[in-house]
Parts: sequence; C-alpha cells; structure tokens
Amino acid sequence: MEAFKTIERETEAEQVVEKSRFIALVKYIEGTAEAEKNMKEIREVLPNARHYVYAYRIHEGRIEKASDDGEPQGTGGRPVMELLQHRQLWNIQIIVVRYFGGILLGTGGLTRAYGGTARLALENTAIVQLVPHRIYVLRIPYSWFEQIRYGLKQKGMESGNEKFSEEIDLEVYIRDGDQDTFTGWLHEFTNGQVSWKDAGAVLKSVSV
Repeated sequence: MEAFKTIERETEAEQVVEKSRFIALVKYIEGTAEAEKNMKEIREVLPNARHYVYAYRIHEGRIEKASDDGEPQGTGGRPVMELLQHRQLWNIQIIVVRYFGGILLGTGGLTRAYGGTARLALENTAIVQLVPHRIYVLRIPYSWFEQIRYGLKQKGMESGNEKFSEEIDLEVYIRDGDQDTFTGWLHEFTNGQVSWKDAGAVLKSVSV
C-alpha cells in the first residue's frame, strides 16, 4: 500500500456554453467495472445527450483511460484526464455530458468547455489523501478503558470498533511508520497491562 490523493465525496457541476449544456459528474471508483457501470447509469439518468465524455484513473495497476465519445480527438477526454493528472488524483472518474445547443465551439472551445466543467465539479469537493494505516486490536481490562480512550484522543489517534466481553477489544488505526512509537507508548502508558495484535492494513483519509 502507498498513499495517494482522491476526492472526499462525489460531486457535480453544470454550465452552458454557447447554448450547449455541459454536466460534469465526479465519481469515486476502485476498478474498471465501476467505471463501466457509471457510464451505463449516466446514459440512463441523462438520456438523449450528444456526447458522454469521460476520463478516469485507478491507483491499483495505474490504469488511465479517456474517451472523446465522438468529439474531435483530444478535445474532450484529454482535458479532463490532464486535470486529474495535474492534481495527481486517483480512483476518480469524471464524466462530462454534453447536450448540443446547435453552435459549433471549435477545438479550443470544446477543450475549454469540457475541462472547465470538470474543474467546476472538482471544486465542489475536498481533496483527501488516503494513507496506509495498521489496524491494532487492543485487549483492554475494563479498569483501563477510559484511560486508554483519553490517551488515544490526546495523541490524536483514531479508534474504531469496540467489542465487550471479559475484556474490551478496541480497534485503533496507526499510521504506517508509527507502529513502534505507538506500541512503546502503549506499553509505558499502561505498564504492560494492555495487549495488542496487528489485524492488517487499511487506507484512511487524511485532509490535505
């Protein structure tokens, strides 16, 4: 796993350029199947458009794909792709739908319209960085639970699921590279009264 930037939430934007209506939709995806599904759904939700231009980047496998969907080559998919590349964004698909208004825009006008509408949609969301974290499951005696929660909060560490039985199992997310610091603090803070196990890796969002 390695960190990468993506969107916080899905968004959309719309503008009219020389009577043509452009609608951009920003989608979070993790694979090509999702991208294809999104295209199918957009054609159903926004039917009868002249063009359905898109570009997407998928972090796993470093997959990039764009389509002009019948517009002059390089005037639709390329400016949208360049926007994603310039901002170093991954796991995102941007679809820009055009309802033709009867006025030809020329190659420069098309490039500005598609890229500009995509940019408007991106401006409606926040960019986050997905950072690898290790999941630690702490086995906590009840007498230590509130102190551990307070200590984690003071150190800015995020906790997750809690399971109550004879003791309490608590998930904690530790940024990759901080494991030794965390386990050292935990041992010292609790005098070795709290055990833990590594339960794998996960990507967590961090504001940028």
